[in-house]
Amino acid sequence: MDRPLDPAFLKEQLTKRYVRLGVIVAAVAALLFWIPGWISPSVSKNRIRTAKVEAGPMAATISAAGTVVPEFEQVISSPLDTRVLRILRTAGTTIQIGQPIIELDVGEAKLALARLNEQLALKENRQAQLRIDLDKTLNDLRSELQIKKLRIDYLQTKVEQEEKLFQIGGSSKEQVRQSKLELEIAYLEFAQLENSIANTQQSLQNQLEGVTLETKITRGERDEAARQLELAATKADRNGVLTWVVPQEGVTIGKGEMLAKIADLNAFRVEATVSDVHASRLAAGLPVNVKIDDETNLAGTIASVLPAIQNGIVTFLVALEDKTSPRLRANLRVDVYVVTAAKEKTLRVKRGPFVTGEGEHEVFVIRDGAAVRTPVRIGLVGFDYFEVMAGLQEGEEVIISDMRDFIHMKEVKIRK
Repeated sequence: MDRPLDPAFLKEQLTKRYVRLGVIVAAVAALLFWIPGWISPSVSKNRIRTAKVEAGPMAATISAAGTVVPEFEQVISSPLDTRVLRILRTAGTTIQIGQPIIELDVGEAKLALARLNEQLALKENRQAQLRIDLDKTLNDLRSELQIKKLRIDYLQTKVEQEEKLFQIGGSSKEQVRQSKLELEIAYLEFAQLENSIANTQQSLQNQLEGVTLETKITRGERDEAARQLELAATKADRNGVLTWVVPQEGVTIGKGEMLAKIADLNAFRVEATVSDVHASRLAAGLPVNVKIDDETNLAGTIASVLPAIQNGIVTFLVALEDKTSPRLRANLRVDVYVVTAAKEKTLRVKRGPFVTGEGEHEVFVIRDGAAVRTPVRIGLVGFDYFEVMAGLQEGEEVIISDMRDFIHMKEVKIRK
């Protein structure tokens, strides 16, 4: 039969049970005390960038993408429909004034010029002949008019003599009437000849002016053909570098098509593009900062804003103060910042991805070894600084790295 347990044994077992329970309770308490520390958010100091709030000048800017291009680039176009016979120089070649680049087929252009020279010679000859005819005809008519004038003088004298003879009975009344009639006819013939001279002169003058106009037009066509033939020699009119040339011999080229491009690589400008939402804020004369790299910034101004907007993009040209900087290279990609507003002194903090632009934001400020979420208001946005309108004090240290993963936390520990 069963024997009752020893009371001492029972006491020992109960004591062990209480000890185990105490250990478990202590362990749970320890976990409850330490786990919040273990799982609270933290970030390594080496993985964040910080900047202090400071007072200083501030400029609002519009960010744009830019490309360095030669300040001057000459495009040589074909002056006529032709064919490429030979490519005399290739892209990348340094070229001097007067050096030919491409040899074009100008056979038809030369024939056309020869025909125009012949037409011009014929018209000039006709013009000269008309002048001779005009002078001869007018001289003949004027001589005839002079004869008419002499006849009038003669008949005038005859009338006077007949009237005197009639008074002394030496002439009849009929003879006096006849002489007066002859004088009247002479006056009419004189007037008729004067009108004829005027009409003839006007007619011949109109013919001469018509031929003169035709000659002028033909001379203009001849001069234009000669100019196009000269342009077809495709010679450089300034020193530079040949940046592009038609790639293949034997191809047909239409009038106005590009044959080559010559650039002056000693001076540059920037061609920049930006979204059309900023179009109303862009204007010629605005100051510009061009960022070549982390160490080089060049000042400039907007030279012009292209009126056309293509695919929501506005293009503008920047004139650089130091357009011959050795850091400039053709087709180099650069960041362009257009200054639209400025303040001489305000609170500012360096730019970073911790905020996206002006307006209300929440940032993390380092206080007592932790990053504390703090509401702030950002004003002007510059290419290197944000203006702090409210929420921060001068000297406070702000995390300027991207902290979006922690934005729901009120505080983040900083691990060393």
